[in-house]
Amino acid sequence: MKKVGLGVIGLGTFGQNHVKVYAEHPEANLIAVCDVKESLAKSTAEKYGVEHYVDYRDMLEDRRIEAVSVATPDFLHKKIVVDAAEAGKHILCEKPLATKVEDAESMVEAAEKAGVTLMVDFHNRWNPPFALAKKSAERGELGEPLYAYLRLNDTIYVPTEMLSWADRSSVLWFLGSHITDLARWILDSEAEEVYAVSGRRVLADMGVETPDYYQYTIRFKNGATATLENSWILPKTLPAIVDFAAEFVFTRGCLYMNPVRHGVLEKFTEDSWSYPDVMVGPVEVQGKLIGFAEEAISHFIECVARGRTPISTGRDGLAVTRILCAVEESAKTGRAVKVT
Repeated sequence: MKKVGLGVIGLGTFGQNHVKVYAEHPEANLIAVCDVKESLAKSTAEKYGVEHYVDYRDMLEDRRIEAVSVATPDFLHKKIVVDAAEAGKHILCEKPLATKVEDAESMVEAAEKAGVTLMVDFHNRWNPPFALAKKSAERGELGEPLYAYLRLNDTIYVPTEMLSWADRSSVLWFLGSHITDLARWILDSEAEEVYAVSGRRVLADMGVETPDYYQYTIRFKNGATATLENSWILPKTLPAIVDFAAEFVFTRGCLYMNPVRHGVLEKFTEDSWSYPDVMVGPVEVQGKLIGFAEEAISHFIECVARGRTPISTGRDGLAVTRILCAVEESAKTGRAVKVT
């Protein structure tokens, strides 16, 4: 069995998930980890018995590493991905691929020129409700797509406590990239035009200069429309930091999803109640990592090891970046914007 030599760049919350999966997957050989915070890089490396780096460029020189994960903040993906491609490494990039169209184009071009795999971690494509929805749509069970509604929101904990860089990004990139990809994927069409609004009040009053929310409608080339909502100012008293719901309506059927409040597990203590994560993961069950986030990362390993094309490619990431840049422009100008 071929084992892929792997490295992880960026060791925040989701970067640690990449490390966990690479350390356990039978076709993976975790070689090294990298973070600008040396203490974090060192402690992670010691935990998994691998090497650590502070400068990712040094890690890219290691010939044992065939592929890397890029799990840095949204706005720091471009240079790392381009450098990794030019070093001949296959790349799994966290979403969004980039926050500027020209950056995303450069990343895709670099990967294609180098002949390396570039996968974008749109892990909700492995989320069971959405994966089953895609399959139903492909089979024609529901008829032709008409419209969709998706919301993916966070509590205010995320931009004020979890992320130190929230004011250098936005909820549109942090959450909107997920559901924009889902709408495009399940409705099976490219976006033609968007109209969006956004608001600033709550976070600005707290000194965090980024929009509180976006609401936007995407019109697709096949005539379907999708209305999407992203907010990260919900109260911390919610039983989960995420609020997620979706519906898709077709000419002969519809689909409704509630991936967080599914009722599979509700936890009550003397002080609180919550919806513990049983789907996203990686969650350890009987010594094995499970969850659709784990499955997406494993898919990348298997694609590199077996020479396959990923389910979510760099060009999918580019398409989402084009849509979200149009959303930003529409929210600023108050006009509908064509997606080009």
